[in-house]
Amino acid sequence: MKGLKGKTALITGATSGIGQAIAIRLAQEGCNIAINYRGNPERAEETEEKAIQKACSDIEGCGVRSLPVQGDVSNESDIINMVNTVIETLGSLDILINNAGIQSEKASHELGSDEFDRIIGVNLRGAFLCARETIKHLVEQKRSGVIINVSSVHEIIPRPLYVSYSISKGGMGNMTKTLALEYANRGIRVNGIAPGATITPINEAWTEDPEKQAEVESHIPMGRAGTSEEMAAAAAFLASDEAAYITGQTLFIDGGLTLYADFQEPWSA
Repeated sequence: MKGLKGKTALITGATSGIGQAIAIRLAQEGCNIAINYRGNPERAEETEEKAIQKACSDIEGCGVRSLPVQGDVSNESDIINMVNTVIETLGSLDILINNAGIQSEKASHELGSDEFDRIIGVNLRGAFLCARETIKHLVEQKRSGVIINVSSVHEIIPRPLYVSYSISKGGMGNMTKTLALEYANRGIRVNGIAPGATITPINEAWTEDPEKQAEVESHIPMGRAGTSEEMAAAAAFLASDEAAYITGQTLFIDGGLTLYADFQEPWSA
């Protein structure tokens, strides 16, 4: 795709799932990739170390540079250090993919404020702080750039038992529009992708159970879940010059899930 070769991209939460797929796709398009992960590199779990090593290997196999960069996106100082490290090490920061996200299932009347704050802190506050630091760099350097927020169909579809997650994604949608409007005249584009049901490790509760997967897919007009690679393709398009006139939009990649799937067959006059 046009305009990606030689750019530098930072992807938060990039060691698995959609984040990892975006990292690899952008590397294939010629971007240098900074891979954010949460754990402390000196005390990382063996599984995380292997995931980081594999991600770097896959990226460097595309002939570009990779940089693993530790940082908890709910921690402001971590974010500032992370962005500065990317700029100092790779020379620039052109593309930010706000992908890191967490969720938990609990009845809303039983949800504690600490758990609520934790999810908002990662999914929404952290995404804003990453965007703020990236925009600060772009404005200071008078450079154009791209921010892509990885949202969810639950940006617009209510999700009982996941109120904090739904709030965070709804807020992300408005943040996308607001930042896009504020910085459009500086050459900074801000868009979002909103995946529907996707086969990733975070969804293994249903992807590893054929009956549960069939139940999930029964609500999707196209009849199947999406893949990380399909989400990555959309992110790469929005990051590229092919999408140079697109800003402030959220692209729903959901097999038609947001099309009021229960109305696929008419049931009212």
